[in-house]
Amino acid sequence: MEHTVTGLGETVQRFLKALASESRQQVMLLFTGGAELTVGEVAHRLGIGQSTASEQLALLRDGGILTSRRDGKVVYYRADPVRVAAVLDELREYLERCCVPVSEKQHRQRSASPPRR
Repeated sequence: MEHTVTGLGETVQRFLKALASESRQQVMLLFTGGAELTVGEVAHRLGIGQSTASEQLALLRDGGILTSRRDGKVVYYRADPVRVAAVLDELREYLERCCVPVSEKQHRQRSASPPRR
C-alpha cells in the first residue's frame, strides 16, 4: 500500500520559521510563566531597538507562538499555548507519516488491528 505524504501546511512553516532564529528563541524565553510584555519591555530586557523587537514579535505572532492584545495605544504580547499545541500536533503527525521507521509503522499497525483467528 502506497501512502502520499503531503507537505507541511503554511501554519507549520511559519511556526518553524519563527523558531529558526536564535534571537527569536531568546525573545520567546521572556514569555516563560505566562508573562505579558510590550515591545518596549522586550527591547529593554534584550538590549535591542524597539523596531527590532517589534519585527521579532511580529514573526513570533505570525508563527503562532505569541498572541497579542491592544489596550489603548499599547500592545501586550504573551505566549499562545493553544496555538503552539495545535501546530506541534500537526508537525508530529507529519513527521510520523514521513519519518517513522518501517518496523515501527508495522508495530503500530499490528497493535491497532484486531487479533487474527
